[in-house]
Amino acid sequence: MSLKTQRALTKLITYAMLLLGAGLVAAPFWYMVVTSLKPQAYIFEIPPRLWPQSPTLDNYAAALGKDLFGLYFLNSLFVAISSTVLTVLVSGLLAYAFARFQFPGRETLFYVFLAGMMIPPVMLIIPQFIVAKHLKLLDSLWGLVVVYVTMNLALQTFLLRGFFEGLPRDLEEAALIDGASRWRIFWHIVLPLARPGLAVVTIFTFLYSWDEFPWAHVTIKETTRRTLPIAIALFQSEHLTEWGQVFAASIFALIPVVIVFVIFQRHFIRGIATTGLKG
Repeated sequence: MSLKTQRALTKLITYAMLLLGAGLVAAPFWYMVVTSLKPQAYIFEIPPRLWPQSPTLDNYAAALGKDLFGLYFLNSLFVAISSTVLTVLVSGLLAYAFARFQFPGRETLFYVFLAGMMIPPVMLIIPQFIVAKHLKLLDSLWGLVVVYVTMNLALQTFLLRGFFEGLPRDLEEAALIDGASRWRIFWHIVLPLARPGLAVVTIFTFLYSWDEFPWAHVTIKETTRRTLPIAIALFQSEHLTEWGQVFAASIFALIPVVIVFVIFQRHFIRGIATTGLKG
């Protein structure tokens, strides 16, 4: 077999594997779209169809008009954006301190800080509930924000510290010589250079805050303060779950996630290669 043939065969296998992987990833989304267009009577038809015989938008109309769907969407948007902004700010400050400043017990404190990543989030629900009760954060959107920020801080600080340590110190040292404060250096030099790392943190935190269900389900009791995952989980009638409406609502819930990824995807790809995710 000639070298040219080997290269062509390798390229063919590579494209075939990529197409297979793309198909596996796209299949659940396709099923979600198809199911959202089916009447309830045809949801579980056998064999399943790749496209519904009589597609309808009734599920979308019912999902959008059901209860307080718009309010739930805005609640989730508020929680996700607030959690993301605060997490990026606080984890950035922590990561910069761990990456640039020398102080006693720095490494020990950092690894103790990271120890929280080893604890499954479900195991923290009871202590979180007790703390939130004492701080009067139960049944509050800000209570969700506080918990989501604390749950994300360890991982995002770890990622950003690895990125900050890879940044050249020359610009910071030159700015210090010119009289710039550490705060000004952080805002005007470090953060602009750290856009790829910040994009990774932004996407990860937004996804977590937007999709989180267990803690929100435990702490939120007031109907008007529900977030979208809780609302979608309650899309059921007296005797059955309205799966068409569930999938229609889920597609609407994907829109902010897609928008965030599209905005940050260019920096995200660079950030994956340069943050602490790099082996």
